[in-house]
Amino acid sequence: MTRLQRLKMGAAVCIVAAVLATSGCGWGRTVAEKEAQENNATAASDTSSCVDTSGNTIKIGFVNSLSGTMAISEQTVSDSLHMAVDEINAKGGVLGKRLKVVQQDGKSEPAVFAEKAKTLIEKECVAAVFGGWTSSSRKAMLPVFEADNALLFYPLQYEGMEASPNIFYSGAAPNQQIVPALDYLKEQGYKKLFLVGSDYVFPQTANRVVKAYAEGNGMEVVGEEYTPMGSTDFTTIVNKLKFSGADAVVNTLNGDSNVAFFKEYKASGLKAATTPVISMSIAEEEVSAIGVDNVKDQLTAWNYYQTLNNARNKTFVKNFKARYGANRPTSDPMESAYTSVYLWKGMVEKAKSFDVDKVKAAADGVTFNAPEGKVKVDGENHHIYKTSYIGKIGSDKLIHTVWKSDGPIKPDPYLKTYSWAKSLSASVESN
Repeated sequence: MTRLQRLKMGAAVCIVAAVLATSGCGWGRTVAEKEAQENNATAASDTSSCVDTSGNTIKIGFVNSLSGTMAISEQTVSDSLHMAVDEINAKGGVLGKRLKVVQQDGKSEPAVFAEKAKTLIEKECVAAVFGGWTSSSRKAMLPVFEADNALLFYPLQYEGMEASPNIFYSGAAPNQQIVPALDYLKEQGYKKLFLVGSDYVFPQTANRVVKAYAEGNGMEVVGEEYTPMGSTDFTTIVNKLKFSGADAVVNTLNGDSNVAFFKEYKASGLKAATTPVISMSIAEEEVSAIGVDNVKDQLTAWNYYQTLNNARNKTFVKNFKARYGANRPTSDPMESAYTSVYLWKGMVEKAKSFDVDKVKAAADGVTFNAPEGKVKVDGENHHIYKTSYIGKIGSDKLIHTVWKSDGPIKPDPYLKTYSWAKSLSASVESN
């Protein structure tokens, strides 16, 4: 067996572990992931990129769920990525080369994301890949990108406890979304929390953060329920919520399960005025799908809303609607994805090269005047300085800011700067 075959087999083992061990693989890395990473570090120098920089175009890859339960959310990310590319090409491209997009459908399945990532890197020979949504999809792709020393730009807020030399995380780290959401609930006097989420990496790991925060801040978790991705039966969960004594709900459901949850929530007589739900994965696009009457006055935690009042965002919203339709809203994940293309462009131009190692070396301090506000790359952990916003869903189907951080927050994916989170960081370091 050749070194490359052993490396690919190691990556495949890690992918399986990442997909199956969802209760733990969000907590740092699994044993299989660590072993694959060690192999990758040794073998990376033996792998050579097949990216072709000789012509006047350069390939980049998009991998998004255009089918399956996550398509409701991920189509808009694909749309915004294409818009960014067209804008960049209209202004001369990157290092004088036009960007050529190769699109792949992740089909809402982590294993498919890994397969499509390998196709983009090894067969299509792209210079960088943009996409993924669920943490399971990212975890499945991570060993692929490390094995081939390729770049993934991941646009979603996520549970943290991870940093990869081959991934740039343009969405929020937990201290830029989860912690501000809990701070807001605490400031508003809510003390008893009910947790509901989809049964995969992000919700389970995010809720470990919630429980650690609650224990250290005089709050109580009175219920914690998970449901399979795509689930539509919330009768039992909502009934437990109603009689739990909770005064607020932390929602980490993903995809179209949110539609069923909020319909059942409303049917049970629960109301935002008395038992508000703060959601980590409901943006403007999902509001229309769920039905605004089912989520009006509910809370969200993000780093971007369509309603942000700045000149860059107004232009962004105008251009997006002109391209995709006046009824199409903009949202945090798609804005983060859009921003990630420009950040990659900035890194490449700073490096004066498409070479992965040179791009990584040039990443620290790269900035972009994004629709959400100015963002900056932290070269140490490959996350982004971002401003946090708490919003309330309005009858106009948009989300309006009710609280914002003083400015961009330095990313802290392992929550090392929070005393109440010491046990979380310790768990990662011991794995």
